[in-house]
Amino acid sequence: MAIDCIFCKIIKGESPANFVYKDENMVVFHNIKPSAPVHVLIVPVEHIESVNALEEKHSTIISKMMLKAKEIAQTLGIHDSGYKLVINVERGGGQVIFHLHIHLIGGWAKSET
Repeated sequence: MAIDCIFCKIIKGESPANFVYKDENMVVFHNIKPSAPVHVLIVPVEHIESVNALEEKHSTIISKMMLKAKEIAQTLGIHDSGYKLVINVERGGGQVIFHLHIHLIGGWAKSET
């Protein structure tokens, strides 16, 4: 874990967060500056700086994060209406916190069925 990383501090319980889910591999919590009615962050426990730092050994956690995104979308009631999964990579790609994370964003409108 990185010493000054806010996500590492959240994972260690040193900074507050409104958790949706946590286990030994990842945490999911509400973004403190949401850009949509539903905006949570899916973060691996292991400090991985960005997609550019991924290695073959990370394939399992990335897979688990994607599957958890689908499950959390269902839990938060946006699975059927639709949602976005966003990963910003490096400063030029909009990454502000250098601990890999997936933004799960949605909730603008309900599906009409």
